[in-house]
Amino acid sequence: MGTRSRTFAACCLAGLLTLGTAASVKAHDTSAETQEGYASFYHDKFQGRATASGEPFDQNALTAAHPELPFGTEVVVTRPDTGREVTVVINDRGPFVKGRIIDLSKRAARELGILNRGVAPVMVTMVN
Repeated sequence: MGTRSRTFAACCLAGLLTLGTAASVKAHDTSAETQEGYASFYHDKFQGRATASGEPFDQNALTAAHPELPFGTEVVVTRPDTGREVTVVINDRGPFVKGRIIDLSKRAARELGILNRGVAPVMVTMVN
């Protein structure tokens, strides 16, 4: 194998290794927009009420309210202090409390382990 062939082979191998690394990255670890702040969850009194998207609110669905993300956007909500995460779909507007960036359904809050706390620090990352 000549010098040019070895150089070409080395470049191809480096390119393949780079592609393999990129493919193994989780969806929420990509260059998607990530926000940090606090998450809270909906009170039971909102069960069945219309959300800003027009859908009835369901405490058992994996949904959330966000001040500006488009309805239907999937986001991964991660608690950095525990590593727990949940994927939810944005279907409402809110929260309207300074420092809070997302309001979760009760099911999503349960999966993150924040039901007893009420509020927890989170990272919100778009996945689509």
